[in-house]
Amino acid sequence: MAVQKLPIAKAINASLRTALENDPKVLIMGEDVGKLGGVFRVTDGLQKDFGEDRVIDTPLAESGIVGTAIGLALRGYRPVVEIQFDGFVFPAYDQIVTQLAKMHARALGKVKMPVVIRIPYGGGIGAVEHHSESPEALFAHVAGLKVISPSNASDAYWMLQQAIQSDDPVIYFEPKRRYWEKGEVDTEAIPGPLHTAHVVREGSQLTLAAYGPMVRVCTEAAAAAAEEGTSIEVLDLRSMSPIDFDAIQRSVEKTRRLVVVHEAPVFYGSGAEIAARITERCFYHLEAPVLRVGGFHAPYPPARLEEEYLPGLDRVLDAVDRALAY
Repeated sequence: MAVQKLPIAKAINASLRTALENDPKVLIMGEDVGKLGGVFRVTDGLQKDFGEDRVIDTPLAESGIVGTAIGLALRGYRPVVEIQFDGFVFPAYDQIVTQLAKMHARALGKVKMPVVIRIPYGGGIGAVEHHSESPEALFAHVAGLKVISPSNASDAYWMLQQAIQSDDPVIYFEPKRRYWEKGEVDTEAIPGPLHTAHVVREGSQLTLAAYGPMVRVCTEAAAAAAEEGTSIEVLDLRSMSPIDFDAIQRSVEKTRRLVVVHEAPVFYGSGAEIAARITERCFYHLEAPVLRVGGFHAPYPPARLEEEYLPGLDRVLDAVDRALAY
């Protein structure tokens, strides 16, 4: 059947399987992605079906993993790299920023870098330090990288397909606390453009813009507000670089208020760029300043405190009330 109800993790697995079947140049690399099937079992069964030459268990060396992927891309392969946890990406940050992101421009367009780096990110799983970071703004700031994050199973499948087919490097952030949330996936659909935002709930009084794990929180906030007679539009941004500012502008011109929500710290977060751009674009439409909701400018806390750190329903609704009060 073309349409299946899958958890996000299984949708990613199905997408990787399709890519491996359709293109012999697609390879999967990472720590424990083969025999174990990944710590979240996202790559479960792929090495068994496609062999150790295509689903490769690597040493614990993120810089080496990404460096090898760059070399493979230069030879015509399409490597899909898994970073086991978000906080483990930083040993590879130099390779990503100074090599992967720059190679296309350095070669005046003659060299392509079809590399996908999958990063499970965000909190909510009660993990220890370096397992719950949200570093997307660090990568979105770097020219030459595409940065995306799905919020549902269908996008998890299709956005990964599009990322693997891209000739540019893509950082694919997977919201790990949503891995087992199910949704319908039509594997024969024709997907829309990769970097467009989607309206997931129509509204007229305020726009909530989010991506990845926070889309569900914003949808729940909109439902709660509706019980009190407030109409909120929810926009799934899907892409952090590039950002679909046209879609945000269309929504804000209708609702006249915007709150941007992400797990990452508010300070220097992607919400700051969105707030600045939309203030420039929509100055005469806005009836309130663009507000931001996110994590605190502090190291990610121990598991017992993460519910206080992560933006939840109450913090989002508080921002909604403040925006509506202007």
